[in-house]
Amino acid sequence: MLHDPARKYRPFPPVSLPDRQWPNRVIQRPPIWMSTDLRDGNQALFEPMDGTRKLRLFRMLCGMGFKEIEVAFPSASQTDFDFVRNLIEGGHIPGDVTIEVLTQAREPLIRRTMESLRGARRAIVHVYNATSPTFRDTVFAMDKAQVVAMAVNAVRLIRELADAQPETEWVLEYSPETFTATELDFAREVCDAVTAAWGATPADKVILNLPATVEVATPNVYADQIEWMHRHLARRDSVILSVHPHNDRGSAVAAAEMAMLAGAERVEGCLFGNGERTGNVDLVTLALNLYTQGVAPGLDFSDINTVAATAEACTRLPIHPRHPYAGDLVFTAFSGSHQDAIKKGFAVQAPDAIWNVPYLPIDPTDLGRGYESVIRVNSQSGKGGVAYLLEQEYGVVMPRRMQIEFSAEVQRHADQHGGELSAADLWALFIDTYLEPRQGIRYVEHHLYERDGAQGIRLTVESDGMTRLLQGEGNGPIDAAIHALRGMGLDLRVRHYEERALTGSPEGGEARACAIVEAARPGGGERHGVGIDTNIVTASVKALLSAASRMASGEWGELERAA
Repeated sequence: MLHDPARKYRPFPPVSLPDRQWPNRVIQRPPIWMSTDLRDGNQALFEPMDGTRKLRLFRMLCGMGFKEIEVAFPSASQTDFDFVRNLIEGGHIPGDVTIEVLTQAREPLIRRTMESLRGARRAIVHVYNATSPTFRDTVFAMDKAQVVAMAVNAVRLIRELADAQPETEWVLEYSPETFTATELDFAREVCDAVTAAWGATPADKVILNLPATVEVATPNVYADQIEWMHRHLARRDSVILSVHPHNDRGSAVAAAEMAMLAGAERVEGCLFGNGERTGNVDLVTLALNLYTQGVAPGLDFSDINTVAATAEACTRLPIHPRHPYAGDLVFTAFSGSHQDAIKKGFAVQAPDAIWNVPYLPIDPTDLGRGYESVIRVNSQSGKGGVAYLLEQEYGVVMPRRMQIEFSAEVQRHADQHGGELSAADLWALFIDTYLEPRQGIRYVEHHLYERDGAQGIRLTVESDGMTRLLQGEGNGPIDAAIHALRGMGLDLRVRHYEERALTGSPEGGEARACAIVEAARPGGGERHGVGIDTNIVTASVKALLSAASRMASGEWGELERAA
């Protein structure tokens, strides 16, 4: 039984703001978005991302529309320093994207940070120091004047070093860490001292980031704190007011929304809420919440499956199947009454009308999802058991969406033949479905070549009893094979790819790789394909052909005649 909380905890005091304005406001425009997936999110991982995964995620963030991305803590490790240098020297930063880096308010770390940014077109230097009583008394053993001096001295040093690199457009961001636990008048004092030390003007604004470093109160209290600062800061026209809500109380999204109502112009967070402890504010949920209220978020989530798959691959963290908007099951109704209401809603929903379908706050097709393809999970029991048996007995680890797809095949087989399926039965069905499809195309052999910096493939396949030689070029073997398949009239793109060493196979022998591809066609339709081989490239090509065969099943003759 829990202890009496009144003996151990004390309620957070309310803010004296009797004329608060934020409860009567409506969000009418999106904030300036700042992704800290590559810094705060990366620091929160069991295994931090390597340079390859960080670059992949950076490119996706740019493609989604983020214009400000915090990319590293360059003074913390050589890996982070090198990543910043690679972005700048490798020309990976789009012209409309500004990178941001974080540093503590300590001279050696600031110097190292500024060195990492040498040659950048535009950069945000984000400096911070804690300001709350606990940190002043317990961690720093400093009084208020010393804490202010720490912040001011750091800003002056950044200004001095920035002036020595005039080729870069510099932006200062300052965070009074532990803002939510800091006395408001002192938080204002520190922030005003920072903007004065930088010489903030309307043409050279300072980003003042007021983080809920730890979420210590209800979201309305955070909103009161933000509105108080918004109304009392000096040089307000020279400030961009930013928030960085953490999720210790599970209220980060609500806190961010209320903070925007209270005057915040900028939000820092991570995709799917990744971050220290319980995470940062979830930018996917926050942005799509705006979308469902008729506010264009300025971020592209039209292919939410690809965004989710890339985030999972880069962070190696799973996205919960019930995660708002992006989870595999969020558009699935298990209740019969829910299904009935949803189907009736679809029947009367006009294409050009305001969205009004029961139980669905957003049109799944806006996110590149198809409701009909997901609802089938409701009639398929035991997909977890199917996945478990294949993994334990045969070493095949299926992605969740593939589990759903293959469970449909299992269910159809069970309906036709009855009885219980053993692990061996499942493996035989898996082979028939993915490794040896009865229709479509069969892999024979391939040869790779390089020409003018491109990767080429000569791919021999069998289809309808005929042997065909296909040829294509791309930025890698899979991309080249995709182009080769266009010679048979099939246009595919790979939404997700993964490969693993195959363990537990009853055949034993030489180690083999299992490649899994999720492919889609521009006109709609998605299928998984699997390839197994001792050579990973061969396994990958086989997986692509497997997906192509399954997608083209039933219409291959038309494709052949068209070709």
